[in-house]
Amino acid sequence: MEKEERMDGELWLVYEGGEGPGEGKHILLISGDEEYRSEEALPALAKILAVRHGFKCTVLFAIDPQTGEINPEIQTNIPGLHNLETADLMVIFTRFRELPDEQMRYIVDYVNSGGPVVGLRTATHAFRYTRNKTSPYAKYSFDSKVEGFEGGFGRQVLGETWVSHHGRHGRESTRGVINEEMKGHPILRGVEDIWGPTDVYTVRDLTGEAEVLVWGQVLSGMNPTDEPNPDKPLMPLAWIKTYTGEQGRSSR
Repeated sequence: MEKEERMDGELWLVYEGGEGPGEGKHILLISGDEEYRSEEALPALAKILAVRHGFKCTVLFAIDPQTGEINPEIQTNIPGLHNLETADLMVIFTRFRELPDEQMRYIVDYVNSGGPVVGLRTATHAFRYTRNKTSPYAKYSFDSKVEGFEGGFGRQVLGETWVSHHGRHGRESTRGVINEEMKGHPILRGVEDIWGPTDVYTVRDLTGEAEVLVWGQVLSGMNPTDEPNPDKPLMPLAWIKTYTGEQGRSSR
């Protein structure tokens, strides 16, 4: 039976969840990028998590304050972040956001509380501060030079910031190669062949005692059967790590 779905004030989407291993748990999913359609992907993921596994899921969007419509080009407004106060997991898929302090504080408070985080693709460069460089949260910018917080949210919390595309963007695709040393990890249970039309990101070195689950192999074309590009070494594609925030609590 399909779980309840609603838009709270037409600003964010809620799937109530129900019976299943996720019953009683709340996942907050934050969309907001101009390239990969996170505003479409995350509602689909949330519905699967709610309907098949019982999690309550709340999905947030970049909202145009003038029209009230979803618009990923709006980098300065994601309503509903206060829902992080009741979240058991944050899934973030944003790119170059610069949120007002009254919104950003919920993300920072959640991360510092030790709450678990899943970052997807452009979350390595989730934030970019160009308008309000005096904000107390400007150090979370992907290009932060703040001593002890270099690389901002991406590098410090997730493990790496934006560096470059590893391979030809839009011309070479990615095969995911399971790290044999980690193949028994619960996250990889049931995971087999992985392929995606996006390219690999450059990762220089990961922070926080990171462990690579999947390596990204650059293919010479846009089909899963294309040969690997021999000039491009493997890069971390999926990994786990820890982050200890300002309250001394570690998240994963």
